[in-house]
Formats: sequence, structure tokens, C-alpha cells
Amino acid sequence: MPKQYPKDLRDRAVRLVREHRGDYGTEWEAIGSIAAKLGIGSAETLRKWVRQAEVDQGTRPGVTSEESVELRRLRRENAELKRANEILKAASAFFAAELDRPHTRS
Repeated sequence: MPKQYPKDLRDRAVRLVREHRGDYGTEWEAIGSIAAKLGIGSAETLRKWVRQAEVDQGTRPGVTSEESVELRRLRRENAELKRANEILKAASAFFAAELDRPHTRS
């Protein structure tokens, strides 16, 4: 399972990349240096955080963090409703079969 970094570390790292982009030849150099200094396992991880922050701010196209959370919630809810629907279908088929059977009185 991937390592979870605290939100304040993520925010700080993204802020540092923005502030120090000009101090390096490329953005990737800035990301690599800052990731190493902050102990972030991979520069790619920090690059993804920077890209997501740009999406969240509206400076880059894509799905925002809030939209992503909402989509996951809706997908879980949809799966739960599908399961409930299957259970109801099975129950209705069972009870319909019970109604079709002839009943004998004792």
C-alpha cells in the first residue's frame, strides 16, 4: 500500500515547488530537489501533487480533488444500490414462486 503523507507536508512541498521553480533550470529539477530535501520517496509523487494542485486551482484541465471524492462516493453508492436491487429481485422471484405453488391445508 502506498505511503500516506500528511496534508500539511503535501501543501508545503507544492508551495515550495511554486516558490523555487525559477531557482532551477527545469521544473523537474526543482521537484526532485525539494522531494529529496523533504524526504518524499519519489519526485514523481511530488510532481503529481503539483499537477493536482494546478487542477484544483483551475490553471490546468482535469478532475479536481473535490470532484474525485464525490465520484468515488457516488460509485460506492451506485454499487450498493445495485447489490440491494439484486437482493430485491431474488426475493421477489422467491415469493412469486411461493404464490404459484399449490397450497394444501392440513
